[in-house]
Amino acid sequence: MFIDSHAHFDRFVKDGTFEEILKHARDAQVSEMVAIGGNAPANALSLKLAQEHPGRIHGCAGYDRDEATENPDMSELRELLADPLVKAVGETGLDYYYTAETAAEQKKLFAEHCALAVEFGKPLVVHSRDADEDTIAILRDYAGAWKGNPACLGVLHCFTRETSFAQQVLDLGLMISFSGIVTFANADPLRKVAAYVPDDRILIETDSPYLTPVPMRGRRNEPAFVVHVAKQLAELKGTSLESMANLTAENARRLFAL
Repeated sequence: MFIDSHAHFDRFVKDGTFEEILKHARDAQVSEMVAIGGNAPANALSLKLAQEHPGRIHGCAGYDRDEATENPDMSELRELLADPLVKAVGETGLDYYYTAETAAEQKKLFAEHCALAVEFGKPLVVHSRDADEDTIAILRDYAGAWKGNPACLGVLHCFTRETSFAQQVLDLGLMISFSGIVTFANADPLRKVAAYVPDDRILIETDSPYLTPVPMRGRRNEPAFVVHVAKQLAELKGTSLESMANLTAENARRLFAL
């Protein structure tokens, strides 16, 4: 059975296709999914879906980099993180590709999420784009403050960088998750990184509804398609699809305390 460690369900709920994509996931043996937060509506939806689909959908709550200048309600976030159905803090992190001008605000918000993760003992789901140095600096402080299970520190999701950055992330104790990007024709450098990441630190995700993997390009991404990410990783690791499914599911259960 597969676990999609990072999916956004907002659009599926909005357009009425949520039950359909749940069926597709079931048919593809995607047994569990982590519903990612990022703003107030997404956080509320994540918890609602976790309540309605216990053991199948797991909650996550946080404010992403786009919220850095919006004065997000941290008291509301604390209430959500106190709920046992909310398994992680995020997504959170830094993105300087589009909004480098808000770097200071992004770093402040990211550090606040790190403090909440330490307080609640829940892992971070981290986004980082064109912000390697600042991401590592903040995560280094976070790792130093962490008092929980060392295996539950967090994950850098949708990894796209080089091996040297991956090694820094691994040295801090985080897991690394790969999305459909690892299947793209131009992703040979990323495939080398995926082959490098240790078996006990690797996760699979869709980042639905974005980043549809090969061979499903041209369609909106959905959790069922995480199987194609697992297939690519299995080929890189020289193992079976079943073994990769079990391996990544075990890693996700350990990280999110499922």
